[in-house]
Amino acid sequence: MIDFEKGDGLVPVIIQDVQTLEVLMLGYMNEEAWEKTQKEEKVTFYSRSKNRLWTKGEESGNFLWMKNFHIDCDQDTILIKVQPAGPTCHTGSRSCFATDYGNNFIAELERIIQQRYEFPTQESYVNHLRDKGLNKIAQKVGEEAVETVIAALAQSDKEFVDETSDLIFHLLVLLREKGFSLETIAKNLEERHK
Repeated sequence: MIDFEKGDGLVPVIIQDVQTLEVLMLGYMNEEAWEKTQKEEKVTFYSRSKNRLWTKGEESGNFLWMKNFHIDCDQDTILIKVQPAGPTCHTGSRSCFATDYGNNFIAELERIIQQRYEFPTQESYVNHLRDKGLNKIAQKVGEEAVETVIAALAQSDKEFVDETSDLIFHLLVLLREKGFSLETIAKNLEERHK
């Protein structure tokens, strides 16, 4: 149960990308905004400057689709994990914070691969692989793994980084082909670590 009374009817809401875990923005909700967000699964805030409900993306179309949420231990802050439908910031940036994106690109690449599966295009390498089937995708992972080992033992650092990148890319495609995600692997690794 969220305690809207502590903040005179408003609670802070942290918006986080469900896939990359990047913090995208901070807003505020009253009880009505929270109910609307849950009902429509589009994040709606209470705008303190406009003194009204405001659905993120109502003008730009860059909605924040709620995937899940967590309430903090004091029940007075909400963390909402979203699938953004475009840039989050009014400046056109993906985030309202100037955060480095490189660490999150593997998760973003997983999202791109998912999009290629959902909306195939003829020029997409992902779809070229997919058309060849599971055996070919698995074979490519094996080839890239061998090339990564060779590069690690006998080639330059740049060649090693390039081959490792190829291996990770093809492994992401194989995961998607098999119906798994990085989250599945992360949870498995976390469980095995315990």
